[in-house]
Amino acid sequence: MDVPIEVAEKRDPKGLYKKARDGIIKEFTGVSAPYEAPENPEIHILADRSSVEESVRQIIAYLERRGLLSADGANGCETAP
Repeated sequence: MDVPIEVAEKRDPKGLYKKARDGIIKEFTGVSAPYEAPENPEIHILADRSSVEESVRQIIAYLERRGLLSADGANGCETAP
């Protein structure tokens, strides 16, 4: 998931970014500790440019392409239509 820190902070339901900025949480990635993006991610979701539903569709499609998830439920998992 790739999302600007400002967007992540706005979406933070637990208030962890605020706690990190207030010094309550030490070494919080993106605030008091650096974030290092993966060099070659298997999948790259721009979370600030797509809805949760679209992000989920992208992940499901990726898993299906890799044979890790099947729409017919053959691997014990089913995808929503």
